[in-house]
Amino acid sequence: MTAELKQEYTLRIAQANKTQLITILYEMVLLYIDEAESALDTGNKAEFKNAIRKIRGCMDELTASLHFEYVLAQNLLQLYLYVDRELVKASSHYEKENLAHVRLVIGQLHEAYEQIQDLDTSGPVMGNTQTVYAGLTYGRNTLTENITDPGGNRGFRV
Repeated sequence: MTAELKQEYTLRIAQANKTQLITILYEMVLLYIDEAESALDTGNKAEFKNAIRKIRGCMDELTASLHFEYVLAQNLLQLYLYVDRELVKASSHYEKENLAHVRLVIGQLHEAYEQIQDLDTSGPVMGNTQTVYAGLTYGRNTLTENITDPGGNRGFRV
């Protein structure tokens, strides 16, 4: 993941509600699958293992976010466990086929969450974050983002 993408995801996460956070995690899984496939194409096993580790980290977050008082959570858990098994197989055999299975499952979940994320009208999960204004000022060839920080203390105590 490039530095620009990390910055973009950080900004999106800081401003996301619960449903949008799930959508972002699915996007990150799909991005790391691309990185893993690209590492396999170049024969870089260390990068491949690193990408698989990142995918599993995202899947751990998704699993931890499940609310088991709902029946849907049990179904999602089964899908997440299937994805984890496929990732273990991909990691041990260095095969793209297992990654294709993961991409199919996560891709469909991502599409579903993209459709329902606009129905969630709750506010951002993270409170007391910096406000970012994009596009208010721009240079000749660049878009400038201004970050306002009314105070150095955003809820942290020293």
